[in-house]
Amino acid sequence: MIDFGALGTARLRGMLEAGMRVVECHRALARTGDNIVGELLPREDTFYEFDHCPPGDIYDSETHSQYYYHAHRAGEHGHFHTFLRQRGMPEGVRPVEQSVAGDMKDRDDTLSHIVAISMDRRGLPIELFTTNRWVTAENWYAAPDVCAMIDRFRIDHAQPSWPVNLWISAMIRLFRPQIEALLYERDAVVADWKKQHPGEDVFEDRELDLPSRMEISVDRQIRAVQAAL
Repeated sequence: MIDFGALGTARLRGMLEAGMRVVECHRALARTGDNIVGELLPREDTFYEFDHCPPGDIYDSETHSQYYYHAHRAGEHGHFHTFLRQRGMPEGVRPVEQSVAGDMKDRDDTLSHIVAISMDRRGLPIELFTTNRWVTAENWYAAPDVCAMIDRFRIDHAQPSWPVNLWISAMIRLFRPQIEALLYERDAVVADWKKQHPGEDVFEDRELDLPSRMEISVDRQIRAVQAAL
């Protein structure tokens, strides 16, 4: 449970502002029968499982924030993965000691997954979750360092969808307390898994994919923030 009353007035006001922006993005798109997910799906081509939407991902060259949408899980339409690349990270943060695998070998920088946002078929957010390293081929940063990255995530340009870019940037701020809690839970689960599976590379263990997850509601979050204020 999140103690909203302990967050402080300034932080709560920032969360409320972000929540109003999320609601406004939903409202503006709904006026024309659109939604957050539909903004990114191919208009003419078929949408296939695991395909990144849009192709090549969304990347802000000033903030070094990145995201994409894809689908492959039951119980949802799909989900967004959000990242921060090395040049956008706070000074001094470093990945933990770890093996090197997959796409990690092909990059000339590092990147950290922040959180994934699960969406339903109406294009509304229903869950937040974290991933094990192998899921996104990220570089693993400890929870305190990833928490320090959260406020740096921002997509501040209009392509391919201004409403979606505004929305995803605001979602990260609106749900920052939950994201922080999920990141610390993620690290605890990974540490326990490592103890239970000695000699195995926990970051590449396909038996561990989503270390932490939490159902969410935009309306409920906004009401909780308003009540705390």
